[in-house]
This record gives sequence, structure tokens and C-alpha cells, in this order.
Amino acid sequence: MISSYKRLGDYIREVDVRNEKGDTNTLLGINIDKFFMPSVANVVGTDLTQYKVVDNNQFACNRMHVGRDNRLPVALSTKKEKFIVSPAYDVFEIIDEQKLLPDYLMMWFSRAEFDRNAWFYTDADVRGGLSWNTFLDMQLPVPSPEKQQEIVTEYNAVQKRIDLNNQLIQKLEETAQAIYKEWFVDFEFPDENGKSYKSNGGEMVESEMGEIPKGWIVGSLSNIANIIMGQSPEGETYNVDENGMIFYQGRTDFGFRFPDITTYTTQPTRKAKKGDILMSVRAPVGDLNISVENCCIGRGLAAIRSKENHQPFLFYLMQTLKEQFDISNDEGTVFGSINKDTLCDITIVVPQNSIIEHFEKIAIPIDKRIKLYSKQDKTLNNLREILLSKMAKGELKI
Repeated sequence: MISSYKRLGDYIREVDVRNEKGDTNTLLGINIDKFFMPSVANVVGTDLTQYKVVDNNQFACNRMHVGRDNRLPVALSTKKEKFIVSPAYDVFEIIDEQKLLPDYLMMWFSRAEFDRNAWFYTDADVRGGLSWNTFLDMQLPVPSPEKQQEIVTEYNAVQKRIDLNNQLIQKLEETAQAIYKEWFVDFEFPDENGKSYKSNGGEMVESEMGEIPKGWIVGSLSNIANIIMGQSPEGETYNVDENGMIFYQGRTDFGFRFPDITTYTTQPTRKAKKGDILMSVRAPVGDLNISVENCCIGRGLAAIRSKENHQPFLFYLMQTLKEQFDISNDEGTVFGSINKDTLCDITIVVPQNSIIEHFEKIAIPIDKRIKLYSKQDKTLNNLREILLSKMAKGELKI
């Protein structure tokens, strides 16, 4: 099978078009998950004429930190409009798209095995750079264009379903969050007549947080929730062989609303229960998830548990508190961590239980639908990985 592999450099060529005329100021970076994203670099006062231009069906990659990140950030532009990337990036294109399809090559770059191979060939630099010549010498199977298209079509069918599920999840999440804001921030929850409370004359009282509905109180997060800060086991106690207890160190260990179980520990320490809200307490602070089973949590996470079994309400409350999690030092620099005392002392408005229970009758079915789509996503992602792995064997069907 290896005889069918071809040298990458025989199919691609470098492109070095600079933004000399300043035709665009749309600057994008490359996410480690291999897609273009808005750059976070501060370019105020920067000369953008030396930045590289990326056109449709062209690739860009960042070879500088492969050893550090264990991945090669590379992406294919499907955008109609040109944009620019850092001068440190490589921009390249396929020489003859009748021989190698851009989408097929991008699929090959998306394989975990490709990243492992790229890491293996990195240099001795502390960040582990990958030289351009080494990149060109990497190999891939190049079947006929017809077979390439068949693989791409099958892959895209799975990817489109994943994208659709993610859109549905986002819409459901936004719907529940909008209802939460209307009820618990704007105080327009249904009164006993089914009308919006505040705008229809519901009685309000003064508090340290401004006017709040009568019967509600101002308290702290610790009034309604128990908070368990994570603690990592000592020594080399982690494995991926499902030996021990599921362990989440930080935000990178779980996916949206459905954790990706990859690590286990034989020395359990701090534990979260099924249904607990998991929150990242190190940069970036505030990412949230819901534990789908009992697990151990490391220093990067906290488990937040409702004292009154109102987890859905608590989850959307935590969503609204995210902006308070940018903790800064005296110089105003975000250092990206939060401790238990700070979490416990966050000031909140505590509604009446009857309003919370009413809200949860709406939120729980939404959450169940989100969980269903998330489970489907997990299955589809596994299917996608199987298809990617079979590229190396020339197998098309799964």
C-alpha cells in the first residue's frame, strides 16, 4: 500500500503574495482545530502591506509550534473574498486540482495520524518547528480524482450533519438563555395571570443590586450552590486504557454539553457527581459543561452543585455570570484564574423557588434535546474519525 503514497511537495507549491496595495485588512489566524478564525493579534499601527494574501482554495499553515501543540495548524480557505495572514505563515496551493482535490488534501491534514507524523519530524527547538522541506517530503495516498471525490462526498455528508447539529444546539441554548434573561434579569417572568411581571405592575423592592421582585433576596452563589474545587492526583497516575476513574483536568477535556472521555486516573481525589456543572477555573475562566457521570476533576476545574436540585437554573445563571470571571491584577492584566472564595462570594439575586421550578419545566426539555444532539455529534465525530483513518488504507466505505 505504501507504494501508492506520493510526496506532498510534488503536488503543492508555495504562494507568496503580499498585501502591498492594502487591498484588505481582514486578518485571520489559524485555529489549532484547523480552521481560519479572526486574529486576536493587536495590529493597531502595524504595517499590513507585508502580510500574506490567501485566496479561495489556498492553504495556510503555521509550522512554528508543532512540537509544543502536537498539531500542525493548517486550514483551507473556502471564502470567496481574499484575506491576509501573518507573514510567518506559509501559504500554498495545489499545482493541479485535476490530480489532487483541495478538500481531499484538507481531509488528510485533519487526520490525527498526520499530526503525530508531523510532530515526529519536528526539530530540536523548544517549540518544535517543522521545516518547510520536511513538510514537502511528507507523503500521502493519492488515488484517482474520482475516488478522492467519493471520499470527500462521504466525509462532507457526515460533517454537514455535525454542523447542523451544532447549529441546532446553539439555537436551543440561545432560546433557553433568552428565557432566563427575560425572567431573572429583566424580571418579566409570568405572574399569576400569565402576564409579564415587571411591565404589568408587579411589586418591586429596593436592594443593593437595584430593584428586584418582592419575595426575592440578594445573596451569594454559596447560598444556592456547593462548590468543589478540583485537585489533581500526584505522580503519573493517568492513562487512556479505561483503568481507574474518569478524570478531567481542564476545559480541553470536555466537549460542549457532552464530555469527551479520554483520560482516567488510578488515584481519585476531588470528585464531581453526575449532573454537576463543570467550570474551568484557569484560563480561559468560565467555560461550562455538565458532567454526564461521576468523575474526578483536576486543578483546572470546579464542580458546582445546586443545594436545591435546581441544576438547569444554576447552569443558565452561571452562563450569565461569565463576564465576572475576568479576574485582573492591579495593573489590569487578566491572569485567568479564580479561586473558591471568589466564586462563593459572587453576589446574585435569588428568586422564589416557584419561579425557578416554572422555568425548569421549560428548560429541562430543551436541555434533553441539547443532550440528544450532543450524543449524536459524538457518534458522528467517531464516524468521521473512522473515515479519516481509512484514507490511509484506501478504503472508502464505512
